[in-house]
Amino acid sequence: MKVNRIDHVSINVNNLSEAKAFFLDIGLEVKAEWELEGDQLDRIVGLKNVRTSCVGLGMPDGDTWIELVKYNTPADESEPQRPSPNTLGIRHICFAVEDLEAIVSILKDKGIEIFSGIEQYEDSYRLCYVRGPEGIILELAEKIL
Repeated sequence: MKVNRIDHVSINVNNLSEAKAFFLDIGLEVKAEWELEGDQLDRIVGLKNVRTSCVGLGMPDGDTWIELVKYNTPADESEPQRPSPNTLGIRHICFAVEDLEAIVSILKDKGIEIFSGIEQYEDSYRLCYVRGPEGIILELAEKIL
């Protein structure tokens, strides 16, 4: 028995277009968009009368996806959480990037929350944490060559 790879990470959102734009801003591409509903989906997720809208985003040369899911029914009308990086549970996704300063500049111009300036970690990475729509936390990491 073995795990081969992470296939996708799913993020539930209320504002699908805003979340999609956020990931496009850091360089991901739309790989697919679809809607799902029906008895089989109800059984898979353990809910009733499920209807979703989804966007699959990925790196231009990669297989792993970020899957943004909007549950149209049953909807979660609560406000998105704004956890801290130390809140228990799955907290952030880290992307290896090129030109960290350019990406952070784009995100700042769009009003995205930047946790701190770009920090160098030892002689290996330059790092920055950002919070996107719906409370999504990303770590952006540029390898120092």
